[in-house]
Order: sequence, then C-alpha cells, then structure tokens
Amino acid sequence: MAILTGSCRFGLWYVHVAWQDDLIYRARFAREGIPGPVPGEILRYCAGRSSDLASLRSVATEGDTTFARIYRAVREIPCGETATYGDIALAVGTAPRAVGSAMARNPTPLVIPCHRVVAKTGIGGFSPDVAIKEALLDMERRGKVCGASEGRD
Repeated sequence: MAILTGSCRFGLWYVHVAWQDDLIYRARFAREGIPGPVPGEILRYCAGRSSDLASLRSVATEGDTTFARIYRAVREIPCGETATYGDIALAVGTAPRAVGSAMARNPTPLVIPCHRVVAKTGIGGFSPDVAIKEALLDMERRGKVCGASEGRD
C-alpha cells in the first residue's frame, strides 16, 4: 500500500500528514493546505472533537536511540497535561537540552505531542509558531479532544 498525504485545518494553519494505515511518517504545520486524506483521529483532534491519537504510531518511536526513548516518554504525557524538558530528561536518563533537540526535530507532532513539553520557566518553543502550542494546550485543557487511551501508549 502507498503512503498517503493530505492536510486538514487547525485554526489558521494546516496540518500536513504523510501516513499509511495507523503509521504516521511525517506531520507538520503549514500555512497552505495540500489535497488528500488525513487519518480520522487527526481530523477529529484538529476539529476540537474527541480523538485518540494514541491509537496512531509514529516512525520516530521505533528503535532504541535517545530520541526514540524521548519520543516514547513524551507520548506518555496525558492529554491536557504538561511535563518539563527536565522531567522528560530525568525519565529517559539524558539532558534537558537533548529533549529540546528531539522536540525541535519531532517528525510527527500531535502523534508525539511535543506541545505538552514546556520549559521550567515558561511555555518553551514550538515550530513554526508558539501560538500553535498555546492553542493546542488550551484545546486539550478544555478536555473535549482527549480520548480514552490518550497518553497511554
């Protein structure tokens, strides 16, 4: 089966997704959409409806690299909650800067919810715009998008 690509809206942004079955190869935020299908869980989440993103897999969590371990730990952060870069570093046995580097290179945001990782003294960064991170966290804190097994990968 071929890898599918498509996009859906999230506010003023689009989420581009490359995927096959329940495996997400790439997700990114962009100003312009691309035609094609998007997994139903991502569509529901971006529309602010109940979804279970934990049912999707990410290519980035495979293997035993430091980044893969970081990504698996980030998937454990429950929907609507946050953890600091230091919290994740402690759980994985690495440095907070390594967690920050992994978050900056996350190939599948939403599936690996890097928006839930915050700095000890503030919200931290998010590419391409920290306003997306704020909107995602706000939507999750309102509790409407969190599915039953979200955050328990």
